[in-house]
Amino acid sequence: MEQPAPTPRLVELLRASGPLLVLTGAGVSRESGIATFRDAGGLWEGVDPTEVATPGAFARDPLRVWRFYDERRARAAEVQPNAAHHAIAALERTGRPFLLATQNVDGLHERAGSASLVRLHGSLWRVRCTREGNEREDLSPSLAPLPPRCVCGALLRPAVVWFEEPLPAREFQDAAAFARRAELVLVVGTSSLVYPAASLPLIARDAGAYVVEVNPERTPLTPDAHEHLEGPAGTVLPALLAAAA
Repeated sequence: MEQPAPTPRLVELLRASGPLLVLTGAGVSRESGIATFRDAGGLWEGVDPTEVATPGAFARDPLRVWRFYDERRARAAEVQPNAAHHAIAALERTGRPFLLATQNVDGLHERAGSASLVRLHGSLWRVRCTREGNEREDLSPSLAPLPPRCVCGALLRPAVVWFEEPLPAREFQDAAAFARRAELVLVVGTSSLVYPAASLPLIARDAGAYVVEVNPERTPLTPDAHEHLEGPAGTVLPALLAAAA
């Protein structure tokens, strides 16, 4: 499939120095081999989310939940950042005001070099004490023996946002504040179905930003985006960088 060419307006904005917000979803990591929740054969295929990704599930069976997340950690450790992750890191290195707001928890953005980011849904590589609430990073591919415990003796839980839980307030507020002053917004590999994260491009557009969607498929955001670039992020984003060079 021939890739859509960016408009002169988009090339101009990519070359400019105004604030750039990038919002990413699971589609970015799919090209690295991380299954998305909605793909056929994907992460939730045959798995009821209420049994592995809710506070109630953890209260009922923390071992089952941790087996699920330990498998996710092992898979994320096996794969590598792809061209889309590296292109986003390259955009940050241009030195313009930049923020990456990611819904992904796999850590591939960080491994590609992204540093100015907010994790809207938490991280697979952080754990939280269920008694004291403090978090810490643990990059081990596995946390066996499961379920892991804090030094205080309480159970640890994955520091990710589960169904029925709100987004971390500070992270979302930081992303929304940046959206209100962004000049350009790239929405990459997200279904635009999960709120409040899906509201960020609309917040930015209402404040005057130019919104560009990069996705192989149309989404609920498509009619509100200034441009929809159809194709895989690992192909489209490097092409954008080349066009703006």
